[in-house]
Amino acid sequence: MDDSDDSTLFLCRASRSVRQTKRPDMSTLCNVDSRGDGAVSPSAGFATSSIPEAGNVQKGVSVRYALNPDKQWWVVRATYGREEKAYQFITTDTLDTDAYCAMHYVRKLVGGKYKRLLEPLVPSILFVYCSEDQIYHYVKRTPQLSYLRFYYNHCVGGGTDALNPPLTVSYAEMMNFIRLTTIDDDNIIKVDKAFVHYKSGDEVIVTEGKFAGVKGRVARVAGQQRIVVNLSDVALIATAYVPSNWIEKV
Repeated sequence: MDDSDDSTLFLCRASRSVRQTKRPDMSTLCNVDSRGDGAVSPSAGFATSSIPEAGNVQKGVSVRYALNPDKQWWVVRATYGREEKAYQFITTDTLDTDAYCAMHYVRKLVGGKYKRLLEPLVPSILFVYCSEDQIYHYVKRTPQLSYLRFYYNHCVGGGTDALNPPLTVSYAEMMNFIRLTTIDDDNIIKVDKAFVHYKSGDEVIVTEGKFAGVKGRVARVAGQQRIVVNLSDVALIATAYVPSNWIEKV
């Protein structure tokens, strides 16, 4: 099977996820077709809600990711790369819970030919949107998810997992991360902080192009000016090249 079959395979996969979930308002993200060539965003099958508009306006946002004071975005680990399996279980288990698994395409040599393969952008990490009771039910009391572990917040507590609380990500921070990682661009990359050279500490927003609306910090990554999004120290994700006249200080 060659590269031309990738989109067909992904659409089938996304369609299967939608049929299994059986939820109302299963609209795809507003930036799914962000490349302009008809290709589907790599996270379309995982983030099946629209990105919220600025401020508190919830135009185009499905109830799945709508701001809910009773829910938080929890960060969990899925051992042995089973984040997609956990995603499928959680999103088909209850109408009160959702999850997000950031995906991206990578080119790998398979059988002597390069293939464009879909893989998790942040390996082994899953983001779950639910109440505190529900996340403890999944991690501690659900045999089918015995491979899930909390990702602990080491900035709070006594320095050990026994004392540190499970890590949560703010709603605004998570929506910014989803906005970036649902854009289908092979130049979006996960980076190590040792290789990120920030130009300043100022937060900026991209005003033009496919990354419009993404907030982060200007940095030089892989020889290019990019915007880097820091998701609560779980991961640093860099955009593709963004020109200076498309950037505004927040």
